[in-house]
Amino acid sequence: MKRHSSIFCTLGFLIMTGCSQSPATDSREADARALREGEVAAFVKDWGGKDADRIAAHYTDDGSLMIPNSPVMTGKGAIGKGLKDALADPNWSLALQPVQVEVSKGGDLGYTRGTYVLIATDPGSKKAVTEKGRFVTIFRKEADGAWKAVQDINNAEAPATSK
Repeated sequence: MKRHSSIFCTLGFLIMTGCSQSPATDSREADARALREGEVAAFVKDWGGKDADRIAAHYTDDGSLMIPNSPVMTGKGAIGKGLKDALADPNWSLALQPVQVEVSKGGDLGYTRGTYVLIATDPGSKKAVTEKGRFVTIFRKEADGAWKAVQDINNAEAPATSK
């Protein structure tokens, strides 16, 4: 009888270990690196330029951009159109500094958080002013594997100051 119980224990162990699934590989770190070095780097570069269409191309068709003192812009067309006036400002420049990039365990959503420095012409004084602030951008991995911004929001740390 002892022999039968040890055989049953061994069989039970083999069945349990054979049926258990190996843990899924956690690829968040690699996904975050790919997001940071790919889309986020291009996003930062294009925001530093003055091409509204290139900036809008980084958003999903239903993506939203929320910036201070402006209505929410939803969709690539609205984002491109909404940015054209701002980008026509001869003083306009934007420097983004991502400080954190994370990707969900499922690998379909990611975000970046960071700071920015914006220089633009104050509509009232007609002088160049500097605004420092923070941003959070949520990216979604599209069916083709490309990352696109789906939600983008920023806010100023304090009112803009003259140079």
